Amino acid sequence: MLAKSQTSSPQATQLVSARIPTDVGEFQLALYENSHDTKEHMALIYGDVYGRDDVLVRIHSECFTGDVLGSLRCDCGEQLQRGIAAIAQEESGVILYLRQEGRGIGLAEKLKAYNLQDEGYDTLDANLILGHGADERDYTVGAEMLQDLGIKSIRLITNNPAKIEGLEALGIHVTGRVPSIAQNLVSDNAAYLQTKIERMRHLLNLPTIPALAKGRPTDSPMPFIHSATQRKNQGKRPSVTLSYAQTLDGAITSQQGRPTIISGHASLKLTHELRAAHQGILVGINTVLSDNPRLTVRLVEGADPTPIVLDSCLRIPLTARLLQNGRSPIILTSKEAPQDKEALLTGMGATVIRIPCTAPHKLSLTHALDAIYAQDIHSLMVEGGAFVIQSFLTADLIDQAVITVSPRFMGGYHVVNGVPLQSTPILDNPQQMRLEEDIILWGSIKINETAVI
Repeated sequence: MLAKSQTSSPQATQLVSARIPTDVGEFQLALYENSHDTKEHMALIYGDVYGRDDVLVRIHSECFTGDVLGSLRCDCGEQLQRGIAAIAQEESGVILYLRQEGRGIGLAEKLKAYNLQDEGYDTLDANLILGHGADERDYTVGAEMLQDLGIKSIRLITNNPAKIEGLEALGIHVTGRVPSIAQNLVSDNAAYLQTKIERMRHLLNLPTIPALAKGRPTDSPMPFIHSATQRKNQGKRPSVTLSYAQTLDGAITSQQGRPTIISGHASLKLTHELRAAHQGILVGINTVLSDNPRLTVRLVEGADPTPIVLDSCLRIPLTARLLQNGRSPIILTSKEAPQDKEALLTGMGATVIRIPCTAPHKLSLTHALDAIYAQDIHSLMVEGGAFVIQSFLTADLIDQAVITVSPRFMGGYHVVNGVPLQSTPILDNPQQMRLEEDIILWGSIKINETAVI
């Protein structure tokens, strides 16, 4: 990139401009020619910016797939729309739309790079394999357009420090950086954004979902999932993550005892990755009887967690899928459960552990966690059902929760169904992201001591 003095005459010349009304305000769109290339670069201008300092500016490189088609492989279209909205809200500013598709390599080469990314290469390595630089963009024309508009200094909407450095080398005074926060975070762009952070110095703070076991599957749909958080309650018990899916009205199934698919495929992959990140996975006996779950990791690579069932009367069928294929589940039951059923389950490879009850047919969860920890399981994922979820929340035994919300109403059986919780658990500092059509919410769980029930 060639530096040029801010006092030199601009080489970019405005050819024509016209009024562009939009749903966020009225802009002027100016078309430029320049002495460097034959491309038609543009400036989208809001208000009077001539001779002003600290003008809000976004320099946006063309992305046909993201800007026009709404592709989810990148965040370009979202950044463009957020930049336009921010400038309209300030009632002054400029979007420079530079025709530098694919970080300067052009649309055809970018599509080839996409194919390489589908083979497992990241966005940077794909460019290098094709014989290009990691970033071939040049902001000379953009700097000259800003000079032509008479702008004295700018606040730049960007996450890319190289863009600031390049503009300053070209004589543009950048007085501040305004972050462009990614909100439409999906499985198709997660690896792309992570590469921007790790290899291209972008100043992005991607949300992180707690997964409590060290390591994660290599074929991760959400590559930013990581090991996190300690138990909030001290003592020898596992860290506990609650995970379930619900509709907008809080339903977890259409009818009690009937399995219902709530979340989309990407959210199911996330659930399987969370399973692989934990040593154990716990459900109640009603979930086994109604859903007959396998509780395995199938949609991503990773080890199956140990299945654990709360079953005070040993009602689990010997045909249950979690007992098949040589697995060794843990069945937590009461001291009064039938001995003959225990013998049959033990013969099938299950470990049956008897623990105290706090009420008839209600196992003590604190004793359950002690027993699980004694089996060398230090991270536990609780998937349900409703009674188990409610019991763990009431007992304040959840360290963090990952909840999938499907954007529909169902009016079925709810996770907290008709009985108010004895405490008021809340998500502390909740975070969220979109995963295809679903919304993923997560955070640590704490009891709101000031709530009035």
